Amino acid sequence: MKINQILSKTGKYIFLVFIILVSLIPFLWCAMSSFKTQSEILSSAFALPRSPSFKNYIGAFTLTPLARYFVNSFVITSFCVVLGCIFLNMGAYVFARFEFKGKNQLYTLITLAMLIPSTAIIFPVFLIMNKTGLYDTKSGLVIVYLAIAMPTAVYVMRSFYLTIPKELEEAAYIDGAGFYRTYFSIMMPLSKPGMATAAILIFLSSWNDFLYALMLTSGNNARTIPVALNQLQSSMGGNYGQIFAACTIIVLPSIILYFCLQKKIEVALLTGAVKG
Repeated sequence: MKINQILSKTGKYIFLVFIILVSLIPFLWCAMSSFKTQSEILSSAFALPRSPSFKNYIGAFTLTPLARYFVNSFVITSFCVVLGCIFLNMGAYVFARFEFKGKNQLYTLITLAMLIPSTAIIFPVFLIMNKTGLYDTKSGLVIVYLAIAMPTAVYVMRSFYLTIPKELEEAAYIDGAGFYRTYFSIMMPLSKPGMATAAILIFLSSWNDFLYALMLTSGNNARTIPVALNQLQSSMGGNYGQIFAACTIIVLPSIILYFCLQKKIEVALLTGAVKG
């Protein structure tokens, strides 16, 4: 093996290790600190906990309605992921396979929406939620989160549908299958890797949102877990252990979901790279 190849491979491995460390170290440090006492965090921030304890987690759930907010986040995010994977998948399939008047213009408008910052539309969204009676409701947040995630999710799933050969649908139609059976029995199952990628994106945007959860809610009925973290910081700003515990609770579901859907996401990315 030539020296240039050895140096190239070494450089790639060093870069990958660096990216992994940058991604993992903050979370591991946060999770480790959540088991420490306040004095341990202040005296030795990077040392292992002397006597690991769940007191910080208990305190985080006691000082704020963290359990209620966690359930709210779970319900809202679950509806966003399920409805997004069903209805946005249908829209992506239509954009990928059918021709109709204004298709390109409509798809361009949807994709251009990815360029609009969330802060630019917070006021009109607030007015619409008030006028329609959806302020401080879970359904209102579900609608807002689906609208925000729609451009990216449709773009990802449409790109994956374009990699599926049209001959599969033609064969199904020849065998007597109608449109709905072809879509639900053949196309939708084949799009699972693309749906998994879209599900991750919808989950992250819904689960981690703080701005809309704060602006479109006023009580514990629909507020989500990032708002609980803000309340915890306000009420116990100096108790770092409990803040680290709440941060770990917020981040952990995203990591678990990614590991559950990792294979399907890799398939979607690799397929897009080869076919695109």
